[in-house]
Amino acid sequence: MSLLTDLLNLNLSDSTEKIIAEYIWIGGSGIDLRSKGRTLPGPVSDPKDLPKWNYDGSSTGQAPGTDSEVILYPQAIFRDPFRRGNNILVICDTYTPAGEPIPTNKRAAAAEIFSHPTVAGEEPWYGIEQEYTLLQKDVKWPLGWPVGGFPGPQGPYYCGTGADKAYGRDIVDAHYKACLYAGINISGINGEVMPGQWEFQIGPSVGISSGDQVWAARYILERITEIAGVVVSFDPKPIEGDWNGAGAHTNYSTKSMRTHGGIDVIKKAIEKLKFKHKEHIAAYGEGNERRLTGRHETADINTFSWGVANRGASIRVGRDTERDGKGYFEDRRPASNMDPYVVTSMIANTTILWKP
Repeated sequence: MSLLTDLLNLNLSDSTEKIIAEYIWIGGSGIDLRSKGRTLPGPVSDPKDLPKWNYDGSSTGQAPGTDSEVILYPQAIFRDPFRRGNNILVICDTYTPAGEPIPTNKRAAAAEIFSHPTVAGEEPWYGIEQEYTLLQKDVKWPLGWPVGGFPGPQGPYYCGTGADKAYGRDIVDAHYKACLYAGINISGINGEVMPGQWEFQIGPSVGISSGDQVWAARYILERITEIAGVVVSFDPKPIEGDWNGAGAHTNYSTKSMRTHGGIDVIKKAIEKLKFKHKEHIAAYGEGNERRLTGRHETADINTFSWGVANRGASIRVGRDTERDGKGYFEDRRPASNMDPYVVTSMIANTTILWKP
């Protein structure tokens, strides 16, 4: 095993200029991540300098076996915290050989919205709070929970410390540092209300880069839990009953919201979101109806509401924003398994481009 570790930790730059690029894409379920590695002749820092690649879409639920080739377009580069050195992780989106985005490619439509001059001029900022649950591999039951049983009720676990309150902190800290190494703008982590559940925050990020960074952070987390022999779940309600679900609260602002008088822009944006509530809910993640019940710090899925410092509302405006008359708001509706390309671009489209 020590030899295996030594080989895994080999510094390629000692013997070759070649690097390994791990191409990453979203699979047919819309939440599963796939990846494969290729050798490149030397270091690369711009995705435009990377070659396109292809894969068997019939094995990922994205193409028929009779016409299985799907093309990978490199879109964002991050440093590889696993291979280190000059090796890279590459976030890709997916196209037909004719150059059309395949149905599961949500990045292409998001990029269109973010490249619209009006949207780009507003510089939309996002901060995404990604919640997730760590599960014991063989029984798919939360980490730290007695198999077939339950821990004590919620209360001591949120931001808790101690072996009887925080389960999986080594995984969480490894992920935190790996994301920072990779160049992801991860801004924090914390233990969540349900034991075995954690959160990391990505942002502030501008436009399409928010989705790229969330997917890269999810990939790194999947790889770390793979090494640890633990399963990560993005299910919005992994345990039924009196336990909190898992969301991906999305904090949002535009240039107009961040300047003097921005509170009025925020209120108008919230009114637009109210009109489009059903459309947003439909795109905010699978199984979200199990989470958005009006309990456990959620609003009811069928009712739109907003309030200052209200974690039981659809939209929360912070006290600082109310006091300063400018700032941001938090959309608390997205589920933990949401596609950040869909959610971020939809919020921008509704609040900036859509005219009621």
